[in-house]
Amino acid sequence: MMTFIKSSTLRVKRLSSKPDAGSFWGGVRAIDAAIALAPVLTALVCIGIGRYSVSVPETVRALLAPLSGQEMDPLTMSVIWGIRLPRIVLALLVGGGLSVAGASFQALFSNPLATPDTLGVATGASFGAAVALLFHADLLAVQVCAMVCGFSALLVTTSISRQGGNNSIVMVVLAGIVVSAVFQAFLSLVQYLANPEDTLPTITYWLLGSMAKANFKSLLRGAPFIVAGMALLFSLRWRLNVLSLQEDEAKSLGINVKNTRLAVMAASTMVTAAGISLCGQVGWIGLLVPHMSRMIYGGDNRRVIPASICLGGALLVLIDTIARGATAAEIPVSVLTAIIGAPFFILLLRKTGGARL
Repeated sequence: MMTFIKSSTLRVKRLSSKPDAGSFWGGVRAIDAAIALAPVLTALVCIGIGRYSVSVPETVRALLAPLSGQEMDPLTMSVIWGIRLPRIVLALLVGGGLSVAGASFQALFSNPLATPDTLGVATGASFGAAVALLFHADLLAVQVCAMVCGFSALLVTTSISRQGGNNSIVMVVLAGIVVSAVFQAFLSLVQYLANPEDTLPTITYWLLGSMAKANFKSLLRGAPFIVAGMALLFSLRWRLNVLSLQEDEAKSLGINVKNTRLAVMAASTMVTAAGISLCGQVGWIGLLVPHMSRMIYGGDNRRVIPASICLGGALLVLIDTIARGATAAEIPVSVLTAIIGAPFFILLLRKTGGARL
């Protein structure tokens, strides 16, 4: 028994001890600094891109104008503060949130293909929002319905997985697949019942994902849930390393495996549901970005979690900029994420021969 505990302790020290000089929180390497600064630099550049072009220095002056009292062109201020800044902030939050949720699910299930869809959360939240849109509800009702149905999907999934006293990870994943299929059927039924003249196009376009309706009022309603979920997952990042051990080993090290798993699932659910309620479904980000982070940092979640937040936010800002600026009509975000995500996974499969998957 003592040998078992000593072996487990040595393994977890390698996983969850203080980061070394090559990590985010030790001595900062160039790659760490680049990833940490990526969201800020990307946002500064992309906020000025569009039909009304604004240079980076002018963008910085416009952002600081309310504090400095400097006089700026009213049109520039309106474009920066009224239109682009809210959707840039939304893209940063949703991209970072979905990425860290995907990374957390992959670590929790020890499954590189796990995403926020694994527990049926994304489909459940989409169903709730679609029901609200069916009845022409306002934005607050859409957000509330998405959150309620997202958490309901999580509760149903965990309840099914506990049947017969078996609460294994495999049972949770299988239950999530079943719940997702059921909510997808309900979502299809809502689309079938929607008025094809006005309501059906609204629901269909919303499901494709868009940042176009972002504003500070909606951000104040949904952003706290995303930030709180990301903060909780960030604080649990070293525990995700411990959960990669055998369950008996994790318990011997004083980790409450059940409560930790529930906390990770609840935080990831909250982030996913809040993001969907604000901008609709955004696919591939929760699957693509964690793999990018792991290709850089390996399997250490102390590094993968913060890297996923930074890279996910920066990537979705870039994609949203392309979506609103590439053509006269805005391209749905999920279309672009699929176009980028699918070739990346083809490249990953060819490079690794499927060994990582």
